[in-house]
Amino acid sequence: MRILLVEDDLQLGEGLTEALTDEGHIVDWVTDGEMGWVQATDLTYDLMILDVMLPKINGIHLCRRLREAGRRLPILMLTARDTNTDKVAGLDAGADDYVVKPFDLLELLARLRALLRRGSLNDTGMLVWEQAQLDAATHEVFYDGTPLQLTPKEFSLLELFLRSGRRVLSRSVLIDQCWATQALPDEETVKSHLKSLRQKLRKAGAPSDFIETVHGVGYRLKQP
Repeated sequence: MRILLVEDDLQLGEGLTEALTDEGHIVDWVTDGEMGWVQATDLTYDLMILDVMLPKINGIHLCRRLREAGRRLPILMLTARDTNTDKVAGLDAGADDYVVKPFDLLELLARLRALLRRGSLNDTGMLVWEQAQLDAATHEVFYDGTPLQLTPKEFSLLELFLRSGRRVLSRSVLIDQCWATQALPDEETVKSHLKSLRQKLRKAGAPSDFIETVHGVGYRLKQP
């Protein structure tokens, strides 16, 4: 899952980015409300973690602005002030949940998982293509019943392919969707991850062209 973190506390931002990355998420972190608006409108995110007290545009105004613009991604708001007025303002602006600092990291991660599930009510979380099965909720992958041990990046790539079906994905699309904006790779790195993913699929019984190359364009799943 791709998460946008809008937080101006550098220590907290670094800690949350590390924890969310360890959970297998792709995290883009910005430190003011204006950049939060730019990121949220330029890219597609599965969830936003939004601090209330931000430079340039505060979290309440940013949340309201995003909702008025039709952005429906789940939003978890963070604040240092534990008052009903702040909570009501955040929820009225369109936030889906509210956590007061300081918070327990395990509880925050549990709340995020709940929001991600709620944001996909029409999606069982299980993606299937031929004998390949990917469970986004449990972070498990199987091919014909054989479990695959994928790295977080391989999991993100396979999830994107399974969600895209026969749509051709260029390397630039793979980079945009599977890497944080602060850590964009070169094309050789993308090719290396794809090679490793293909090898693991093939070892589990998938055809060598399960992810096929469309020369000069990109990659897509083979027609069943």
